[in-house]
Amino acid sequence: MASNKAVFSPLDFDIFYNVIDGELSSTQNNVRYGINPFTLENNPAVPVISLHDVNRAVEAAERAAKLWAKVPWDERVSAIGEYANAVEGKAEDFARLLMKETGKPINLARQEINTCVEYLRGFCQLSLPSEVIEDTENRKVVKRYTPVGVVAGIAPWNFPVQLLCMKMVPAVLTGNAFILKPSPYTPYCSLKFAELAQRFFPPGVFQALSGDNDLGALLTEHPNVQMVTFTGSISVGKKVMESCSKTLKRVVLELGGNDPAIVCADVDPASVAVKIASAAFCHSGQICIAIKRVYVHEAVYDAVLATIVEFAKALKLGSGEDAFAGPICNKDQFERIRDLLLNVESTKLTVATGSTKPPSDMGGYYIIPTIIDNPPDDARIVVEEQFGPILPLMKWSDEADVISRANNTSMGLGASVWSRDIDQAERLGKQLQAGNIWINTHAEIQASAPFSGHKQSGLGSAMAVEGLKACCNVQSVYTRPADGTA
Repeated sequence: MASNKAVFSPLDFDIFYNVIDGELSSTQNNVRYGINPFTLENNPAVPVISLHDVNRAVEAAERAAKLWAKVPWDERVSAIGEYANAVEGKAEDFARLLMKETGKPINLARQEINTCVEYLRGFCQLSLPSEVIEDTENRKVVKRYTPVGVVAGIAPWNFPVQLLCMKMVPAVLTGNAFILKPSPYTPYCSLKFAELAQRFFPPGVFQALSGDNDLGALLTEHPNVQMVTFTGSISVGKKVMESCSKTLKRVVLELGGNDPAIVCADVDPASVAVKIASAAFCHSGQICIAIKRVYVHEAVYDAVLATIVEFAKALKLGSGEDAFAGPICNKDQFERIRDLLLNVESTKLTVATGSTKPPSDMGGYYIIPTIIDNPPDDARIVVEEQFGPILPLMKWSDEADVISRANNTSMGLGASVWSRDIDQAERLGKQLQAGNIWINTHAEIQASAPFSGHKQSGLGSAMAVEGLKACCNVQSVYTRPADGTA
């Protein structure tokens, strides 16, 4: 039961289909086109799903979930492991495709595919066994976890397949059927991931539906979807939660972040500044746990600022092997970042390097990496999550004050502290209100560690054993001897 024995054609990375009930499905003339952020040319056509097809997919998932839940854990692990090997075997094809839809340089695209393989294998090292709470002569009490049934995953455009794996693997590993809705901006790799998966999972266990923004509501409102796992903006996350509340669906939300980095007085400015700038400008800042605000102790502020400025000036933009970052992924985000830069200009903030205008000599959605020198705490570039290559640096001198400033946000996804004094770093870190705290590093995550947000940055967990439990109903079983037995 743990594999689909049908014969499949080789993956064609130029033609894209929905994956419904183990089969490739088109929508004939109802298609849309993504945009290549490097060239602004159309990517290939992808289907736009209908309500009829959503219902077909949910019905297939319901059938598959009942059977897949009965497949032994070890067989599910084996299927996921074989799938991981297949993804790894097609890694370069996937990376080249990922470039065209996200604007990632080739090495960053390869890194995302490699991370997917790590997640596929890493989750399979976890387990979720039953737990005996009490076992006496008169009574046995066991806690166990049962799959919820049909799980819908709504993935974002910035890391479409990495987030797909974060959602799909816990759901499928714990015995659920999974339906993916990729972002309309970046559906291509996701559809091919699902197509490849049909070789290893029974029909209906892993499906993928391409569509426009209306597709999300069709899944969150569907009465026969039991759980939704969503990654995206806070505003959309609230709508997802409201929609799910109508049928009391389980929901996991990983939402926006405005991650602060606190740099202490004892750091080596040169080495720390490069690490911070790398964590801020990777993928042109389009990472939920990228560093978004930097608070630098006044004793080293000038030195850190100077190093980050030189780093930003030297960054190579483009798609090649030597490129550090590419363009912004899509026009909507590009225009949002341009609006923030216009605000920087109109409020006369100090631009240490970069520009408030896009480069005129590059054809894609490029934004020049830009550093803002010591803006006020109420500046938009400090308060809002920029999700782009604009980084504000601010001075601090008092620990209590910098903690208050770092925590003064409705978001709480990640935060980091940089110091040679580990006691100081841990003391500051314990006071930061975020789901992920890093000391002398930033943005490291792994399948075995929980990943969640505090405050309005999320609800629930998407990684580790906590992520497995999120895809299950917990069940307590009480057993007593039958009457008349010894």
